[in-house]
Amino acid sequence: MKALVLKAYGQLALDEMPAPSFGPDEVLIAVKACGICGSDVHGMDGSTGRRLPPVVMGHEASGVIAKAGAAAADWKPGDRVTFDSTIYCGQCEFCRMGRINLCSNRRVLGVSCDEYRHHGAFAEFVAVPQRILYRLPDVLSFEHAALVEPLSVALHAVRRTPVSRGDGAVVIGCGIIGLMLVQALRVAGCEQIIAVDVAPDRLAVAAQIGATATIHSGNADALAEILWLTNKRGADAAFEAVGVTATADLALRCVRKGGAVALVGNVAPKIEFPLQVAVTRELTVFGSCASSGEYPDCLKLLADGAVRAEPLISAVAPLAEGAAWFDRLYRKEPGLLKVILTPVQ
Repeated sequence: MKALVLKAYGQLALDEMPAPSFGPDEVLIAVKACGICGSDVHGMDGSTGRRLPPVVMGHEASGVIAKAGAAAADWKPGDRVTFDSTIYCGQCEFCRMGRINLCSNRRVLGVSCDEYRHHGAFAEFVAVPQRILYRLPDVLSFEHAALVEPLSVALHAVRRTPVSRGDGAVVIGCGIIGLMLVQALRVAGCEQIIAVDVAPDRLAVAAQIGATATIHSGNADALAEILWLTNKRGADAAFEAVGVTATADLALRCVRKGGAVALVGNVAPKIEFPLQVAVTRELTVFGSCASSGEYPDCLKLLADGAVRAEPLISAVAPLAEGAAWFDRLYRKEPGLLKVILTPVQ
């Protein structure tokens, strides 16, 4: 099969490699669409330590079952599916609790680190265990279904955080996760959703899909603007979708006393934390990692049009052009959000 391989840091190439083998409880999927995640782009240069070459990246995908293992009786060739990015064991303490994102034996598709290498879906075929499979609604295209993974991350964060209908929330960082957070908060019934970013094009998309106000933090004092928009009270909740000191600091300062902050972004391994802001204002801080069973609800939201995928997709391109699109995303080309790669089989 053809696969887009990270051969060395900064070097992607379309190579021939054997189709993956699969076990009795696994299926072989012919990949129809796979989104380029920001973690893949960051991982390409080695900065995350989670994409050690050589590796086939890609974990936001959908496709058609080509073959099913003997124990995967509920699945058959031709079934349209997507799958979780997390391969959980189903046996450990956390899996038994239903917190599959915290699985003690967790693997992530398309990740290569010191502990394991698991090739992903920037390829014609990928093998996955049946326990992480989900059927696609008939009305949902493969390209839109490839966005279910980032939507599940956003929906998980919103559900972890005490947000009620009529509340006000701030989303800091309007990449794909941030834009999905805007939509998930709108679905949750938030009355005021303030989106913050340094890119005008991303703020324009945020306004298009549900943000009631946008703040260009490169041109304005974002904290002052948020306080003005909330009558000096602060928002009920803030969702940080970047993962650096400045944005985390803003998230903690922009909520009301007793408010909640969800830390979703994960770029920097360490940040400075304004301890007294959190303690003296009695804030509740939530870490939010991946998703934990939100896929069925996310697929329904996408299929029903309650969450819109189309405004977030900048391009759909052949897998053969993947290296060029990675380069454009890595250089932060203005206007680019989600790029979907489509293997030709």
